[in-house]
This record gives sequence, structure tokens and C-alpha cells, in this order.
Amino acid sequence: MLKQTKIILLFLFNVFFSLNGFSVEKRFLHENWTFKTNTTVEWKKATVPGVVHLDLLNIGSITEPYLADNEQKQKWIEKYDWEYKTNIEIDANYLNNKHIELVFEGLDTYASVYLNGKEILFADNMFREWVVDVKPFLKAGQNELILIFHSPININKKNVTNAPYKLPAANETVEIKVSPYTRKAAYHFGWDWGPRFVTSGIYRPVYLRTWNELRVENVSYKENKPLDGESQINKSVEFSFEINSDKVQKCELTIDGITKEFALKKGLNTLKQNIEVSELNYWNPKGYGDQFFSTSSYSISVDKEVIVADNIKWALAKIELIQEKDPIGSSFYFKVNGQDFYAKGANYIPQDLFLTRVDSARYEKLIQQAVAANINMLRVWGGGIYENDYFYELCDQYGILVWQDFMFANSMYPNDSAFLDNVQAEVEYNVKRLRNHPCIALWCGNNEIEVAWNNWGWQKQYNYSPADSAEIWNNYLHIFHEMIPNTLAKLDPNHDYVPTTPLSNWGKEENFNHSSMHYWGVWHGREPIESYAENVGRFMAEYGYQSYPGYETLAKVITKEDLNLLSEIMLNRQKSYIGNGILEENVIKYAYKENDFKKWIELSQLVQAHAYGLAIREHRMKTPHCMGTLFWQLNDCWPGPSWSVIDYYGNEKAAYDEVRTYYQLVIAKMEMDEDDVTLSLVSDNIQPIDVSVSISAENRDGRTAPVLNESITLHFLSPISFFERVPRKLLRTFTAKKGFSHFRIEVRSAGELIFESNFYIDNETTVYFPEEK
Repeated sequence: MLKQTKIILLFLFNVFFSLNGFSVEKRFLHENWTFKTNTTVEWKKATVPGVVHLDLLNIGSITEPYLADNEQKQKWIEKYDWEYKTNIEIDANYLNNKHIELVFEGLDTYASVYLNGKEILFADNMFREWVVDVKPFLKAGQNELILIFHSPININKKNVTNAPYKLPAANETVEIKVSPYTRKAAYHFGWDWGPRFVTSGIYRPVYLRTWNELRVENVSYKENKPLDGESQINKSVEFSFEINSDKVQKCELTIDGITKEFALKKGLNTLKQNIEVSELNYWNPKGYGDQFFSTSSYSISVDKEVIVADNIKWALAKIELIQEKDPIGSSFYFKVNGQDFYAKGANYIPQDLFLTRVDSARYEKLIQQAVAANINMLRVWGGGIYENDYFYELCDQYGILVWQDFMFANSMYPNDSAFLDNVQAEVEYNVKRLRNHPCIALWCGNNEIEVAWNNWGWQKQYNYSPADSAEIWNNYLHIFHEMIPNTLAKLDPNHDYVPTTPLSNWGKEENFNHSSMHYWGVWHGREPIESYAENVGRFMAEYGYQSYPGYETLAKVITKEDLNLLSEIMLNRQKSYIGNGILEENVIKYAYKENDFKKWIELSQLVQAHAYGLAIREHRMKTPHCMGTLFWQLNDCWPGPSWSVIDYYGNEKAAYDEVRTYYQLVIAKMEMDEDDVTLSLVSDNIQPIDVSVSISAENRDGRTAPVLNESITLHFLSPISFFERVPRKLLRTFTAKKGFSHFRIEVRSAGELIFESNFYIDNETTVYFPEEK
């Protein structure tokens, strides 16, 4: 049995203020930037934070990258080095600060940084912060800051060509696959739902940071468990402060009026202080209680003089991942604050290839759409990025749990010490940054690498010798079974970790009784949509079905003459190697052959809605066998066909409504076998709920006939079914040759309609497919 109780807390960082001028101060450097290629002379205006594609767009050198076939036309950009420059005016008094640091919160990706002609940094990881002590290099007056972003393609060619073997990268279709060697978002090199745009730039804030006596580097916390014999009434929280001190000195740390003295050495120090609290209210995910937060005030003084004073907003949650043997096989589910939790969610990808386009309004809209769809968990997928802080703050606010992948996906990785040290720094930075968010439910090492190594034939494809295979696999084990879990044990023992997802592969029937599952039999396995009903794992971490975004969405980036399935531009939009064929096959199966592209798009979305509705119903009805369902995918990164239910512009596809319906607290489904009707219901409402349920037959003329009426009590995660025989005469009445017929299901609680759905006899779906005209 693997069962660990995890305590999660939230720290929302505010800029520290001080009463005496010794504070940590930030001076943002986002103005007066220019850029050029390394082969040109003229400097053009640039935007920081930003990326080179958007700067080229802003000065008119390129058109919108997502237009038409610009993906192909703009590939030249990835092959150039790009230089960025600004001047920083420094007052002589500013240099009196003891510490002046240049901070880059995100550089994409390979950057040589020069200050007043001296190289002060070489950055090679977009997933971590870079900090340089620049006081020795600054002068009063003008200071020139230059960054040279090196082409990720060119800089890694030698790594690929000099390597003793090729490393797989399932997302890249080019001959020289560089993504395994670079700590850059893998989706920038293309995926089967998005284009290839290899970006460069200062994509997160950059600033000068000054401090003098000391600086608070990080804060974390945990709930203290009472020792044997201690009262269970008095509860306390341990606050841990990581302090960078300018010298050997003493300080006083005061939290909520309680003061403790500490001796500081020069450099990093860890200060721990317990604070008793009269009552602990736990943060809960959506549908399981309120999202409780607490606020504590603290100050740090040296020689009775306050150096830093601030407030901490924090929250506690106890989250457990339960992996244990059971009569079915081996479980995989979460408990939150002692309560079994059914995950209703989706896989999330970055919202754009050009990350600085994603502003707070786009984050807010997407998370609010997730909330409206009754989603309570999002998986941040490992081929994208560790998301912006605001993303996690919104998930905290709205009660959405986050399954957080580390940024490794569908590849194997180098084993040289420089690469491994880089990964170590990346892991440490992001664990410290994210560990205090109560929304974090799980750390996951990577996406699909173990299942790929064991099932995708990489060894044969790349002609690995036994020694090659052993070396590659041992490095994998080092990163995902040693380095990352060891780091988490030190920095974040309050969260569970799994080395990869899925932990069970869909190729064998027995595997559906064990652990997490990515089921791609429907789609990659070309199985019919109805296979969702028979293939239900213990936790469905991925499954999905494609559709095209709305005609209006495509029309924003593609001309009318190319808005058809056979145009070269539209064929390039479809990144799945089997996409259009499966879509067309099922449009015909569930509806009819449609040549009008706009109408065909609508039908493709209805088929996707049917697929998601069927899958989610089956997953939920098969609890406790299945305790989670995360469809692939919630959103898009550009306007094109994909598995998303929300397109690039935020428009909801037909499947969004089906997801929202079947992620409600109480759902019902209906099946027919000749004259027999089976109605099943399930609830994930924690408390028992009394409901009345009815089925009626309806036709186009508005005629109805009752089929079933029952009043029952539904209990948490306890499916219940009813059987009813429908008279043959009634069936004949409602299956007219020229019309359509359906059954309507309604569920009420205390008189309020809490669930409604239709079941169409013609194709046994809950989605109405229009007739051919």
C-alpha cells in the first residue's frame, strides 16, 4: 500500500516593504528595448516581456503567424540568433545598495547576457529563474544591457550529431530532433494538435532587485501533528523562512505577535517558528467545501529596527494519493481532507505558442469556463510549461485541483552532468515556487515516457544496442526515480509523486484494473466510440476525440477559398496523422455524408460531443472501479482541429456542453436492449440526496408518454440502476420512419431540476444529429 497524507499551504507573494529603507525593491526593466538579428545592423523597437515572432509582427516584418501557411513561411526565424538591447540609467546613490541583482524570471531559452560589454550570464533553460549579482558591473549613468538569443536549432545540432545515438522525440517530424537536448517547451517544436514555432525572447518579467541587511528568499509551512500525549485541541503551524543575510548578525522574527530570536550566518539561513492557531479550516476543492484561507503578519528586525514587514495569505489542505492493492487490482485515487474524491477534469495545454499573448483576462476566462463546466481538476501537461503564477492563484481561488507534470514528455534525455545539473536547478526552482498552492494535488515526473519505452518500439526504430538501451534507461531512472523524488522529499514532502503517467497501458484488458490510464483505443487504435463503454480504467488520465473549431474561428486565419478539407493549408492545420479520416468516417456513421464544410464542422463537433458524453458517463457510472476522468484536452494553443472543447479564441464547442452536463453532481444515463430500458444514476454529492427521476418518450409532434417515475436516495459514489420494459406499441409509435424519437430523462431534487438529458433511439446517443437535407 502506498498512502501518504499531504499538507498543502498557500503563499501569495507580495513585494516586501520596510519602515527604514532597507527593503527589497524591484525596478522593472520593460522599457526602451530594441532588437535585431545577428546579421543586420539596424535596431528595431521590441516589447519586453515578449518573444521575437511578436516583435517581428509588431514592426511589420511578418504577418500574423497563425495565418494561412505562415507556419512554413516563418520557419526561418528559428534558425537565426536574435539580439535585444536596452540602456539602464543608474543614479550614483543607487549604487550604495549592498546588493544589486539582475533577475530574469523567464528567458526563452539560450541567452548570452552582456552588461557594459562584459558577459555576466549564459542561460539555457526557459523553466527557471536566472539571478546575477550585477553591482560589480554597474556604473553611474548609462548602462548597456544586451542579450543574444541563440537559435535552439543551431546550438543543439552538434549535440545531436556528436551523440553516440539518437534520442527519440515523438513530437518532432524533422530529421535533427533537438528538443530532448533543450530545456524548452516541447510543444514549441510541434505536436499532433499544434504547429511548430520555435520562439526566443525575454518572456517573463526582468528587473533589478536591491537589498541590504537581509532578504526573504522563500517561505513554506506545514501543520504540526500533536505528539503522543499532547492535546488534540491546540493546533500549530510551522513557518519556515529561507533568509539570505548580508553578514553574521542576529534578527528577530515576529509572526502574529509572537517573537523569536535567531542567529544568522552570512548567506542562506532557514528560520522555523511555530504559531498556535485556535482553529484550522481546510481548503477544499470545488464541490467538497469552501476554499478557506488565513492571513498572518510577520516582520523581521535587526537591532530593534524593522527590516521587512509583510502579510502571508496561506491555506491548508490534506491530500492523499491512494495506490493500493484491492479486490479489483490496484487503485489510483485521491482523498482530500479525509474524503474520497472523484476527479472530474481535463488536460490543460499552454494557451498560445507565443506565451506573452496570454494575459490575465485569458487566464480568468478559461478558468471560469472550467468552473462553469463543473471541472474540479486540471492536469498541467508535461510538454508545455510550468504555468504562470496567476494560473495557480485562480485554481486556488475557484477550488480546482492541479495535477502538475514536470516538463518532460515523449522523449528520452541526455545523461551529461551539465544537462542533469540544469534539470536539478529547474526542479528545485519550480517546486519552491508552486509547493505552497493548495490546488497542487500531485507531482508527476513526465508524460508517457515509460509507456513509450516499453511499447512504442524506440529501441528498434533507433537501432539501439543493448548497451545503448541500458544507458538511456538508466539515465531515465536516475532523473525520474531518483533525482526528482529525492528533491521532493527534501523540499516538498507534503505532496505525492508518481514518476510517469500513465502507470498502466491500454493495450491489455487486465491493465484496466490497475492504476492510471491513457486510453487511446478510440482514436489512435481506431476503435469505435462505443469502446469507451468497455474500456474503463481505475483513473482515466487521458482519452479524447477530435473535432474542428467553428467555421468562424478558422475564417479568422484562412481565406475562404482554402476553407475546405482538401486545401493544402487546411491539410497542414490537421496535425494528427489519422485525423480527417476518422472524423469523416464517424460523421457519416452518426449523421450522413456532408460536403458543405461549415455544416461538416458542426457535425464533427456533435460526434466529439457524443464521444465525450459517452466516455464520461461510463467512467462515472463505474465508480469505485474508476475514480477519475480527465479528458484530452480542455483548450487550444492556435486555431486548428484538436481534441479540445474550447477553441483558441475561447469559443466553446458542442462537446463543452456535454462535458458540463455529465460533470454535474448527479447524472443519469439510459440504455435500451430490445424492449428493456435501463436507467442508471450516480452522485458525487458528499451528503445523501433525495431525488425523483422520470423518463418520458417524446416525438417531433410534441407527443409524450411516461415510461418511468421513481423517487430514490442517492449516496456518494454509489451508482444505482432501474429496469423498465417499454411496450412495443409505444416503441413503434416513437420510431416513425421519417422522424426521430427520443427519451427524455429528468432528475429533480426538492422540486428543482438538477439534471436533464435526451436519449436518441436512432443512433443511441445523447446528442441530436440533424437529418440530411
